[in-house]
Amino acid sequence: MLDFVNKAKWDAWKSLGSISQNEAREQYCNLIGSLVEAEGGSSAQVAAKPAGGGATYETLLVTTADSITRITLNRPAKKNAITPEMYNEIIAALEQAAKDDSKFAVFTGAGDFYCSGNDLSNFTKIPEGGVQEMARQGAELLRKYVRAYIDFPKPLVAVVNGPAVGISVTVLGLFDLVYATERVQKHTLWAYLL
Repeated sequence: MLDFVNKAKWDAWKSLGSISQNEAREQYCNLIGSLVEAEGGSSAQVAAKPAGGGATYETLLVTTADSITRITLNRPAKKNAITPEMYNEIIAALEQAAKDDSKFAVFTGAGDFYCSGNDLSNFTKIPEGGVQEMARQGAELLRKYVRAYIDFPKPLVAVVNGPAVGISVTVLGLFDLVYATERVQKHTLWAYLL
């Protein structure tokens, strides 16, 4: 068996025995909480501060409070649709959160959507090199984006507060824990192509 990641996940799942998924989630959250407390953290509310030396973002809200870095997709008027600028800001925010004093990071969306996937206007801006150059740039950005999640050294939690579409659904598998409201709908492009 060469698929070590899925084998590790399967072994972990089998070791739960008769524990339900909800009990396993609760135990995981309790473990994270105990780790925060052991590191000198407190469960008392602390005022949120900009993460990492005051870096500012155009499309994200990034704060650190109570040993948690919170990254909020912040384009509610566009249902948090992701632009190339937003991809780069998410990469930078993850790199920043990896180095700050937080114990884990939480992703969520501003407004009533978690994320509506790629902003369709991304595909209307053809660079000088034509469609081939656009595809090359897009592939490179996507590699960096996915690598930022994979290489993130702390627990990463998604709080899916509304519908999630396309790439925002695809990367949920890279999070350590995903919470979703009951009204969440998940859609992927290939589901419509089948």
